[in-house]
Amino acid sequence: MPEISDDDWEKFLRESEAGTAASAPKEPSARARMVTARLREQEARGELPEGWRTGPSWRDTEARARRRRRLWTFVGIPVAAALAFVAMKPSVIPGDPFGTGSTGTTGDAAPLPLETAAPSGAPGAVDPEAPTQARPFAGSPALRWADGAAGIVTPPATAVKGFTKAQVQDLLTKTRTLLIDTNLDPATLRGERPETAAKVIDPLQKDVHKLLGPALRKADKKDDPLMLVSRFDPAEIRIAGTVVKTRGRMTVGAGKDGSAVVHADYTFVYPVVRASTPTADGDAEATRTIVRRVLDVELSDPARYRVTPGTVFIARNDMTSGNSECDRYDGWFHPSFRSDEPTGPTPSGPEEDPYDRSRELGGTGEEPCGTVSRV
Repeated sequence: MPEISDDDWEKFLRESEAGTAASAPKEPSARARMVTARLREQEARGELPEGWRTGPSWRDTEARARRRRRLWTFVGIPVAAALAFVAMKPSVIPGDPFGTGSTGTTGDAAPLPLETAAPSGAPGAVDPEAPTQARPFAGSPALRWADGAAGIVTPPATAVKGFTKAQVQDLLTKTRTLLIDTNLDPATLRGERPETAAKVIDPLQKDVHKLLGPALRKADKKDDPLMLVSRFDPAEIRIAGTVVKTRGRMTVGAGKDGSAVVHADYTFVYPVVRASTPTADGDAEATRTIVRRVLDVELSDPARYRVTPGTVFIARNDMTSGNSECDRYDGWFHPSFRSDEPTGPTPSGPEEDPYDRSRELGGTGEEPCGTVSRV
């Protein structure tokens, strides 16, 4: 019987773990046990041979995830700022290049074309109307944004080095599914677990799955599901109507270390009312919470990385939120309303426009709570 190299056996073992093994090499089982035991021992010591799970070990991946969490900056809004609507004139720039929607007064405003590149600045001013339950996007640049999932459009799939067009299309589809299930699904918004998203994300990303499991039931500053999921406590808040406005873009290309990466950058505008508001009261007070999420979703070669075939890996997840109580880590967004009495300390952070999609997200996660210029 010819001698079989360790490389052949390692390949067979990799395929076996992935459930894709072809016919097994004809070699005594004692040899397989010996090679497997040696590899497991090396893996435990962090001494993996070249070509066998040469991506980051899970412990390293958890460390990277913790660093990413420190990059997720929450931009809070004080109640005093929620009381103020900025009275600015409508934009008069010909062609409305920033996608402002100058009227902000009617529900039949022409929708904006899809975003294909980062805008050069924040949306211009709109008439400072107060939102109501019947007209929750009055006075908002989001009036002309796409409705819900219609605003999440995948680009055409093309082959990326090491991955076929079909594999890239699958990555794009899974990224879109992830965004919809964690940010737009009505059940998710009222606090239920985003089951579809959980199936898409690699189970080896235990820190991420913690956000989709235990943290949904008991959140804290370290494990806050709002890092990944948008949700409002149904005992306090409900979505006004059935539409969440969406704007953003998605690109795909080659990443580091032989991966394919989808970069997704989307802003979601949630119109809300108090849970006690009668649904028939169209004039009832409404407000908005604005959430922007920037994700890098990867597809890696299972021959090089410790991954679960058929799933994706979240390599980056940056987030900001406007008009949600700052420094509260109970796993829910807590928007402020115009009629609320100012409470809490005065925020010391800078003022920012939550509709501004031209700026990069980042920071250390330790920045003080700031204010928003509009909701």
